[in-house]
Amino acid sequence: MKGGVGSFVIAGLLLAVAGWSGCATTKPVDYTPTQARLFLESGDASSPTVTLPRSGAVISVNSKAVIAEGDILNAEVVQVELGRCLLLQVTPSAARDLYRLTGSNQGRRLVLTLNDVALGARQIDRPFEDGAVMIFVELSDGELTTLVTDLKRTSADLQKAMKRNG
Repeated sequence: MKGGVGSFVIAGLLLAVAGWSGCATTKPVDYTPTQARLFLESGDASSPTVTLPRSGAVISVNSKAVIAEGDILNAEVVQVELGRCLLLQVTPSAARDLYRLTGSNQGRRLVLTLNDVALGARQIDRPFEDGAVMIFVELSDGELTTLVTDLKRTSADLQKAMKRNG
């Protein structure tokens, strides 16, 4: 009987070692997973507020994101007249929602959060027809380039996971 318990202990240890070695063979993440979300500015003073780090702008936002990380297909750095900014391209269904939202909320702002930290805002000056949002991010150009790499890889991983589960 004593030998039987010992066999179970040894078997358990072997399974644990096999499990740990299996974990060691998984591909490490070579980027910082980054959740980008866009929130609509709220007209309600009791809504939560966010503060942008460089400008210090304080903006009341709705508590639910209008664009979430699963809606983002691609990210790029683009050069516009005022400098370099982030371009987010969204899924077709998110693009339709974005078009309706921006058409009926002109004058308000979209606030970009990255991993729950507000880092940019874009005033809605027209309906966004093409499923793309350009937004200035309160980061250096080097940080912006790294951010785009992280967003692209996060987006690719999320899209793969959604296809597997969906």
